[in-house]
Amino acid sequence: MPDANEAAIRLWYRMIRLQARMNIAVAARLKEFGLSIPQCDVLSTLTEGEGMSQQELASRLYVTKGNISGLVDRLVAAKLVERRPTECDRRSYAIYLTPAGRRLAHLAIEAQHDFVIATLGKMNRQKLSDFEALVIETRDLLRNNGGASRKDQARLDVIRAARKGRASMSDDRARGAEAKT
Repeated sequence: MPDANEAAIRLWYRMIRLQARMNIAVAARLKEFGLSIPQCDVLSTLTEGEGMSQQELASRLYVTKGNISGLVDRLVAAKLVERRPTECDRRSYAIYLTPAGRRLAHLAIEAQHDFVIATLGKMNRQKLSDFEALVIETRDLLRNNGGASRKDQARLDVIRAARKGRASMSDDRARGAEAKT
């Protein structure tokens, strides 16, 4: 029988594979509506509360503002959302669903719900309750971990240093080329 660390690592990989399988299945369903998972995430988040800034959307979806900007651009082009200037600052925009975006969001949410019912919905109530408790416990452990461990931070520092080294080498080459001309 594996020790707790080995069991945790095995479970981690199973969760990653499970998430990948779920994403593939949901992506296939959303493709029928011409949506990607991130686009659907934006639309469904806006059904919960319109008028968010791109920064608020990015924060709610755990992505960068740059990612949201591109997603919103594509959704605006598809006439599913619109940017409206905010009252307090005409340079800022709030994001709203169009009627077509609202209809599509509800269809996509329904398709996801159908997927959940066809999969997790097959588990009995007690197993779902136990599973939810484990997911919440795991979420709380991750939240309380406070981000990167010292070992992870050391790895990030090495990567940043390597990137910086490549950048400075490129800068040195560019300066050398300038000096020759």
